[in-house]
Amino acid sequence: IRLKNEIRSKAKYQLIGNSPAVKKIYDIIETVADSEHTVLIEGESGTGKEVIANLLHHSSSRRNGPFIKVSCAALSESLLESELFGHEKGAFTGAIKEKKGRFERADGGTIFLDDVDDMPLSMQVKLLRVLQEREIERVGGSRVIPIDVRVICATKVNLREKIKTGEFREDLFYRLNVIPIYVPPLRERKEDIPLLVEHFIQKHGQQKKVRSISPKAMDYLMKYDWPGN
Repeated sequence: IRLKNEIRSKAKYQLIGNSPAVKKIYDIIETVADSEHTVLIEGESGTGKEVIANLLHHSSSRRNGPFIKVSCAALSESLLESELFGHEKGAFTGAIKEKKGRFERADGGTIFLDDVDDMPLSMQVKLLRVLQEREIERVGGSRVIPIDVRVICATKVNLREKIKTGEFREDLFYRLNVIPIYVPPLRERKEDIPLLVEHFIQKHGQQKKVRSISPKAMDYLMKYDWPGN
């Protein structure tokens, strides 16, 4: 009951909707928020995967700890390793001082690995070790650093298909997919569109002096398939 009330009160992180699919997502969050298990959120771009990751963190006992986000698609392989695990002074050209990685900075909280499907295979091996051992080594260092971090990942593609093509490690997939959450695209939950329209009118309508929407306009929105969500 406490979790349910807290989740519903967190308007900043809310997934807008009342469809069976959205209710199922909220049910999963209520059940697993305080779990330490890894969560894999699957859904197309624009479906609200980061919103769900935020909800999971802010509904958990780790809510007062850090919530650190990493886009695995935005960084090159060498940069991603340094960002995740940190580096020691002199580890490579330009490493003029030691740097804590995002896993270290997330200690006591949650790390959100977005677009984990874009992570290179060499990095997948290192992530697997972190999940198994709960410890990291900085780039250029040999000291083992224990970490206390809850891991949430997001993928925009079906990882099982990437396993078949050899682009994603099967052993890592099973480590990540402990608690799966599927976020359907908007075309599969069109009953939520009126709620979304109301939300955006309240959020942005005052600036444009928009207070309502005509039935004809709503009909257009309901019939549209929303590519890109």
